[in-house]
Amino acid sequence: MNGATLDLAVDYPLLNVFWTTMWVFLWVLWFSMLFRVIGDIFRDDGMSGWAKSGWTVFVVVLPFLGVFVYLIARGRGMGERAVKQAQQQEQQVRSYIRETAGPTGHAEELARLAGLKNHGDLTPAEYEQAKAKVLAA
Repeated sequence: MNGATLDLAVDYPLLNVFWTTMWVFLWVLWFSMLFRVIGDIFRDDGMSGWAKSGWTVFVVVLPFLGVFVYLIARGRGMGERAVKQAQQQEQQVRSYIRETAGPTGHAEELARLAGLKNHGDLTPAEYEQAKAKVLAA
């Protein structure tokens, strides 16, 4: 049995391993591009329902031609929509973090300032100035 395993390894040379790896990579790249184009078709709010269905049929029926034509015709907008979506997601994350962290109360801020004054990081004059600023807000 070891001889059969050794023969199999010898019958599949390194160049064939390279070509197989390249084809697998190209298929993964192709499917990721196809799914990204289909996702962009449905994400675009500026396109009518008929246009979305037309692009979808074009991409599904003639996938290679459809994807390449879509990238040529709407590639710039695709990048802009991706940037816009990333900015919206970042803004949502930041607002969620602000809501979750909650506003700091005056008591917490005054306690923090008192701790800084007791530790010697703030002089009494700086402490009074910061306290007045907190109480004014």
